[in-house]
Amino acid sequence: MFLACLSWFCTSLLVFVSGGKLPEAEVKITVLHKPFLCHRKSKYGDILLVHHEGYLQNGTKFHSSYSQGDKQPVWFTLGIKEVIKGWDKGLQGMCAGEKRRLVVPPALAYGKEGKGKIPPESTLTFNIEVMEIRNGPRSHESFQEMDLNDDWKLSKDEVKEYLRKEFQRHGYPPNDTHHEQMVEDIFKKEDENEDGFISSREFTYKHDEL
Repeated sequence: MFLACLSWFCTSLLVFVSGGKLPEAEVKITVLHKPFLCHRKSKYGDILLVHHEGYLQNGTKFHSSYSQGDKQPVWFTLGIKEVIKGWDKGLQGMCAGEKRRLVVPPALAYGKEGKGKIPPESTLTFNIEVMEIRNGPRSHESFQEMDLNDDWKLSKDEVKEYLRKEFQRHGYPPNDTHHEQMVEDIFKKEDENEDGFISSREFTYKHDEL
């Protein structure tokens, strides 16, 4: 009971001192390695390929893409909540080949619920290496380019064709299996009414949130 009261008092004091607002949680970023040449930096809407290791506060490793699963790096789109908030915040402005250590507070990780091996209210440390950065379908110009039949909505085939062209434009060979997985991930996040299309409203709403 005493601890509960003490916790309430400390929280109330913080609110009073800060003028009614608790300080926003922040990610602590340490650059472990930065390449000499950097042709572009990551921004919201980019598709990143990353290797990562995750640690609990006591140093226990709970995941490593280097040694677990298929031992492959993972793709995700930065800034659209495909990953925890700490990643969306902490991986901005990175170069391909750069490595960072992120210390992510619970509010920007898995919060009060936790997840799998991760207990509730855990501060997590991630070592993350960005392998590649590619353009993602996030701008209004991209929407118009993707909307091949000008019907103001995007089908899975249109998004897949756009990704294929983007990969080729940057000198990467097309990969249908990979593109299909990316398309499924995009539609899972953005097709709010689950009608099999991404409307201009759905697309624009997501874009304006970035």
